[in-house]
Amino acid sequence: MTHTKTLTAVALFALMGASFTAQAYDADWKRGRVYYRSVCTSCHTAAPIGSINPSTKTKAEWSTYLLLDKHAKGKDAVSKYVGKPYRASIKATNKAAEKFAETPDAELLDDIKAFLLKGAKDGDSPATCS
Repeated sequence: MTHTKTLTAVALFALMGASFTAQAYDADWKRGRVYYRSVCTSCHTAAPIGSINPSTKTKAEWSTYLLLDKHAKGKDAVSKYVGKPYRASIKATNKAAEKFAETPDAELLDDIKAFLLKGAKDGDSPATCS
């Protein structure tokens, strides 16, 4: 009987521990804003397409765009511009890329998504990049 109680207690603690470690990353829209405004906007301002404000798309459009992972009309992947290799390639001239050099790619992409959804046309606070 004591053996059963001990096994039950161990199983309960194991499940509790697993639930704490399996929690999803809570995206930081402020960090996403810093990266988007410093990296994405700096490139788009120089490109012929011009700057792209978060409020140019709805939340659904941003979600689809990020899910499809297609940038520049499918010529590139969005994830390329969030990845560590890209950040390493521009960190000498971009403080945000340097600041987030060791941030996991998935976390940074989640942060950017949180910013885009918050600032989307139908988001909590439609944003511009000015």
